[in-house]
Amino acid sequence: MAEEIKNTNPLKKPLKTLFQYQWITGNMNFFFFLSILAVLYIANGHTTDKTIRNINKTQNELKELQYEYKTLKSEVMYKSEEVQILKAVAPIGLKLSNENPRQLQPVK
Repeated sequence: MAEEIKNTNPLKKPLKTLFQYQWITGNMNFFFFLSILAVLYIANGHTTDKTIRNINKTQNELKELQYEYKTLKSEVMYKSEEVQILKAVAPIGLKLSNENPRQLQPVK
């Protein structure tokens, strides 16, 4: 009886009988399922790579825009200083007034 159990073990069968036509055709659905999983796995990898490239591209653009923002902000801060404003308006004849401002009275 022990010999019969050992002989029925599918792993001990010769390789010829394991890959017979009936076995292959009987498991076509499983092979088809595995091939679909492989295609989905590869497609997922490509999609992930594309998404990562887009994220890196967006991060680089963001860094460039941040640098541009900081540069423009520093230029505006420099040009808005009183001395720089006086230099800019001197050619058109504007000067800094030494008089105190007067308050306008409403008309009654």
